[in-house]
Amino acid sequence: MTATRAPEPHPALKPLLETIDSAETPPLHELPVDEARAVLDDMFDDDADADSPSIGLESVEDRTIDGPAGDLLVRVYQPAGETPRPTILFFHGGGFVVGSVDEHDDTCRKLAAETGYTVASVEYRLAPEHPFPAALEDCYAALEWVDDEIETLGGDRDRIVLAGDSAGGNLATATSLLSRDRGGVDPAHQLLIYPITGDITETGAYEENSEGYFLERETMEWFDDCYFGREIDRGNVYARPRLAADLSGLPPATVVTAGFDPLRDDGARYAERLEADGVPVTHYHYDDMIHGFFGMFAEPMNLERAHEAYDDVVRDLQRALE
Repeated sequence: MTATRAPEPHPALKPLLETIDSAETPPLHELPVDEARAVLDDMFDDDADADSPSIGLESVEDRTIDGPAGDLLVRVYQPAGETPRPTILFFHGGGFVVGSVDEHDDTCRKLAAETGYTVASVEYRLAPEHPFPAALEDCYAALEWVDDEIETLGGDRDRIVLAGDSAGGNLATATSLLSRDRGGVDPAHQLLIYPITGDITETGAYEENSEGYFLERETMEWFDDCYFGREIDRGNVYARPRLAADLSGLPPATVVTAGFDPLRDDGARYAERLEADGVPVTHYHYDDMIHGFFGMFAEPMNLERAHEAYDDVVRDLQRALE
């Protein structure tokens, strides 16, 4: 499962990388947390406009569920089609510090439309106000809620998928691990999109891709400093699942990595660990892509490689669940 990178990023990414490089706005890690979130909110305002969604579905409904520390928002996306069907519980990325259900609205719409499955996207608590394990506790509560409400969601208890990108990929596989250890809900599959799973600083990709490819070293260090309220938590297996001694018994996984992503080797190593512990794994690697490319399918980018990635993961999910 060696994951390398192409000689250079795909030409379609050049305008984006040039825009980021020349931007007058300070990088996220130089901003106060509230301002960093506001920058991203402004960037995704159009995508989150409920009056003109990019992808129409049968229904999109915001639900409020009981979380471990109060109410949690879960946005439920229902495509047209017969039920019962698989349900994807989706955790958004953003380094555990930024990101939201709104910012990943297009991604969840596309997943629902192309799979034909119900998608439930969770607004978990963010750091630094709520450091580890707050986000994980929220995601675990959401899994229990999906299991309890599976019939009202039009779902099938035997076909629950945990999915997420970046930090959300971490939360998806950490929730799987926690549920296995607690004897809880048994998900049918994991969809891990460039997840963070271990100590990325020990990997070659962290050095190769530390600057110039959207997700950069200083921002990742800032995310970690926000997420870990205590130094000891950096070694917790539910924060870094690749550190777990035994991954057997976790759900089969689809893992997506990108060549110019500092998380590239981390995701590939996690796929290898899963496979070595007897967990079926399909690993899709896009050697000319950057971190975040999975969400770059909409206009103005309309990135063809992002559409290819959806085709791959949808085919893999359907093969595993149908």
